[in-house]
Amino acid sequence: MNITNCTTEASVAVRPKTITEKMLICMTLVVITTLTTLLNLAVIMAICTTKKLHQPANYLICSLAVTDLLVAVLVMPLSIMYIVMDRWKLGYFLCEVWLSVDMTCCTCSILHLCVIALDRYWAITNAIEYARKRTAKRAALMILTVWTISIFISMPPLFWRSHRRLSPPPSQCTIQHDHVIYTIYSTLGAFYIPLTLILILYYRIYHAAKSLYQKRGSSRHLSNRSTDSQNSFASCKLTQTFCVSDFSTSDPTIEFEKFHASIRIPPFDNDLDHPGERQQISSTRERKAARILGLILGAFILSWLPFFIKELIVGLSIYTVSSEVADFLTWLGYVNSLINPLLYTSFNEDFKLAFKKLIRCREHT
Repeated sequence: MNITNCTTEASVAVRPKTITEKMLICMTLVVITTLTTLLNLAVIMAICTTKKLHQPANYLICSLAVTDLLVAVLVMPLSIMYIVMDRWKLGYFLCEVWLSVDMTCCTCSILHLCVIALDRYWAITNAIEYARKRTAKRAALMILTVWTISIFISMPPLFWRSHRRLSPPPSQCTIQHDHVIYTIYSTLGAFYIPLTLILILYYRIYHAAKSLYQKRGSSRHLSNRSTDSQNSFASCKLTQTFCVSDFSTSDPTIEFEKFHASIRIPPFDNDLDHPGERQQISSTRERKAARILGLILGAFILSWLPFFIKELIVGLSIYTVSSEVADFLTWLGYVNSLINPLLYTSFNEDFKLAFKKLIRCREHT
């Protein structure tokens, strides 16, 4: 999200990059762009070609992959050209288009993470009722909402930039921070509010999972387990959801949802008579849940928080940063589009099988 005009040519003398520096920067950024493109394409193809992955939760992940693919295809290449050449040479119109697409796609990618967290929160805390509501139509509505909000966040600068047609064409292509209110509005809407919501949701998801682990351990001591198990299977079949056998491990929190199912269907062969052994297994699963959530949150925060801190301090005229620092923080945010397809599919056996199938098909062609 390249929305900073941190310095001007008159105020800061920028040392030109050497040929070697330009080549190294270009090669590094091209590798990041290529990997981002390939990984997100793989996720999209896996979901489109694998029937088992045709589920509402995966439609959100597919939409996230499409958004990140747009970042890789429409935003990153022009950013590489701009950084390497140190000047914008594509004219005013393409500058406006690039900035708008950059802001919209990056904001949309962040908001996708928010709705995915919300979807998972509902799935674990209100499992049975939400299973009936978790439809393709609902997923499409969530995706449409995300894109609408993203457009409203990125659109306002078009109104005050529309009259800025310069002759000769501008050599810099950045959005200037001459509207403090918009800076606060855009950073809150694109990052700080979604970040707060994501932190709250995953905190509640973790504690809900923890309580489910503990509840499962105690449920094994209930009497009439056979009758309860049969009733649970019947109920589960009627609602067509949350049976362990019917599960598609579509996201990292699937272990939580499987756990929710196992509470209602106490397995006979997993009974443990020793409280210490039950507690050890519960603790292991809690640590695994914490690691998964830590990876998701850590990657998102490390990628985008530095950039949006910089946006606030620059937009409020507290401090200015060099163009090199601004470019680095911008690309640190772009890297999140590379990390997303790894994080949201690497814990998923169905995705792994789909990827292997794609590779085999590729080898046979």
